[in-house]
Amino acid sequence: MVQAPDTGLAQETVKMAQPDSKKIFFENLSGAGKAIAVLTSGGDAQGMNAAVRAVVRMGLYVGAKVYFIHEGYQGMVDGGENIKEATWESVSSMLQVGGTVIGSARCKEFRSHEGRLKAAHNLVQHGITNLCVIGGDGSLTGANLFREEWSGLLTELVEQGSIEADAVQKYSALHIVGMVGSIDNDFCGTDMTIGTDSALHRIIEVVDAIMTTAQSHQRTFVLEVMGRHCGYLALVSALACGADWVLIPEMPPEDGWEDKMCQKLSANRAGMKRLNIIIVAEGAIDHKNKPITTDYVKDLVVKCLGFDTRVTILGHVQRGGTPSAFDRILASRMGVEAVLALLETTANTPACVVSLCGNQSVRLPLMECVQMTQEVQKAMDEKRFEEAVKLRGRSFENNLKTYKLLAHRKPESELPTSNFNVAVLNVGAPAAGMNAAVRSAVRVGISEGHKMFAVSDGFEGFYKGQIKEIKWADVGGWTGQGGSLLGTKRTLPAKYVDKIAEQMRENNINALLIIGGFETCDRIKQSASGTKRRVFIIETMGGYCGYLASVGGLAAGADAAYIYEEPFDIRDLQANVEHLTEKMKTSIQRGLVLRNENCSENYTTDFIYQLYSEEGRGVFDSRKNVLGHMQQGGAPSPFDRNFGTKISAKAMQWITKKLVESFRKDEGRVFANTEDTCCLLGMRRRALVFQPVVQLKGDTDFVHRIPKEQWWLKLRPLMKILAKYKTSYDVSDSGQLEHVVRNRPRESDASVAM
Repeated sequence: MVQAPDTGLAQETVKMAQPDSKKIFFENLSGAGKAIAVLTSGGDAQGMNAAVRAVVRMGLYVGAKVYFIHEGYQGMVDGGENIKEATWESVSSMLQVGGTVIGSARCKEFRSHEGRLKAAHNLVQHGITNLCVIGGDGSLTGANLFREEWSGLLTELVEQGSIEADAVQKYSALHIVGMVGSIDNDFCGTDMTIGTDSALHRIIEVVDAIMTTAQSHQRTFVLEVMGRHCGYLALVSALACGADWVLIPEMPPEDGWEDKMCQKLSANRAGMKRLNIIIVAEGAIDHKNKPITTDYVKDLVVKCLGFDTRVTILGHVQRGGTPSAFDRILASRMGVEAVLALLETTANTPACVVSLCGNQSVRLPLMECVQMTQEVQKAMDEKRFEEAVKLRGRSFENNLKTYKLLAHRKPESELPTSNFNVAVLNVGAPAAGMNAAVRSAVRVGISEGHKMFAVSDGFEGFYKGQIKEIKWADVGGWTGQGGSLLGTKRTLPAKYVDKIAEQMRENNINALLIIGGFETCDRIKQSASGTKRRVFIIETMGGYCGYLASVGGLAAGADAAYIYEEPFDIRDLQANVEHLTEKMKTSIQRGLVLRNENCSENYTTDFIYQLYSEEGRGVFDSRKNVLGHMQQGGAPSPFDRNFGTKISAKAMQWITKKLVESFRKDEGRVFANTEDTCCLLGMRRRALVFQPVVQLKGDTDFVHRIPKEQWWLKLRPLMKILAKYKTSYDVSDSGQLEHVVRNRPRESDASVAM
């Protein structure tokens, strides 16, 4: 852990409810004497500013000098005012801003040796030997070439008399860490790139709006989304809105696709569906590498079906707007990890890229990722499309499998006959994404040959017999709807076990899929932007779980977040107020404090509001807001729709496997009496895992209905560091440079991994 130099950082003790046995802290790493520069290059992407902010503040935190390089590589080549030293305050209020405030430009000059020589000279003048590059594969490839040429460039500069001879030794190595900023999610080695989730938000906002007008007039809409070489945006948005057809470059449709598409659109209309949505990636092609345009698809539908058809090209609206919470958190985590990587690098360390795998940040060799990304395009050019899909990675491949499974219904004659009945129900509080999960479960179950049943109103409806068969068409249009269309109640099954068992016998239910369980801060903070020195105290939901307050705080740039898992007292509250007061006296004009609803019995939202109001008198004024049930309302995000869809599909495939394993032909019954036939499906580190419910007993605090260990508690110090607190940060999961693993799916990998 860096003993951060005395730079006005408030001291705070972190009480983290995690085992201490294998913790590694970063205080032993120091940035003193180092200079780090951050630049954004290529196309802009929402979330780039969050990454820049994290690099600047983490760099300053560890004692390094940090520089902005404005206008990307062009600014590096031109030098002068384009390279400026950054301060803590210079990145305030940029977390929620889209695009990149330090500018991005494509630079032909940097591609030449002379251009890179100028860039090297400008960096040496500022003592910069550490670069954080935020961009796509072209930008990162250029950075790696620059690094490889560095010593030769310095020698050349000495020969020209541009720098002193001792500079070659002093600045002997250039260290590079990359972060991928690309809305297309077209970079191999990471599950998500910065900007992708926000772009999906823009697409889904448009699709949801279009669906209302399309339904009114019984229209077909053909939407073009970005993705010249990668169909991720088209594929995931098709999954998230339940599109009738999708066309992407990695999966050219088979010959005769035009007739099949028109047959499906016609069948959907015959089934009382009043609209059709077709999503086309801008790089969509057929098997002969001939482009498939939106106009071609429109003319085809009009000619063959006579449907009223319109084209919408989303264009650069996908790059604009406020970054999503996911992108802010992803970019903040990557920015902090990038600085840690630079602190640990040596002259022999290859350039690396910070990536996301599951819910973990990982470091991968930059050129391994670039080479695999280039292999994808080569495979597509050579019409090896199945290989291209595999090279994209497991996440892309499983998105494609899931879409095929849900979008194209097999004829009854081709469906397997399992003779199993499976019921789906929602329990607990309603959550966005539940309906997408139910739709996925029903359609995958029918595809597996099961008869699917829907239970209304959770366990209460179950014991009352509110059970009915649900068909493929019954769940059409469910993906984008919020809440729970099946209905859900908090009734626990314990009192009614006998009645529920009776209903299961009467309806011959062989398996149950239970869906349930034990972003508004940003807008409030934005409203403070036009005011002087104001602090907002916000109460979030979550019961005794502080996830929403903590991760919401990281996404919104909060100054503090009070949660049950991290006990606090009046001294902590006082320290927070004093810290915020000190910041307000300098240049920070607004503050945000989050409080989990059950974090403390005595330190209520009113108490904290009154404390901040009194102690901040004369420096700032305070406002409070209790968000309440609005957090459960509204349409689900693209992430929730996609995650709910994929996790539910995986659950149904697991149920099918267990039913087959547990069925005794001689008795004609299912015997599910082992631990592994009742499991919870969720993400652990890098994978979705089925864990027997019995095993969860020891890991769960049943009184407060939370896990005893929370992985996200490791993220809390990030919020504190970026809010200028001096604290400890567990980097046990960081530091190892891994290698890109080619996707070699096993037969059992028909799974739907994130």
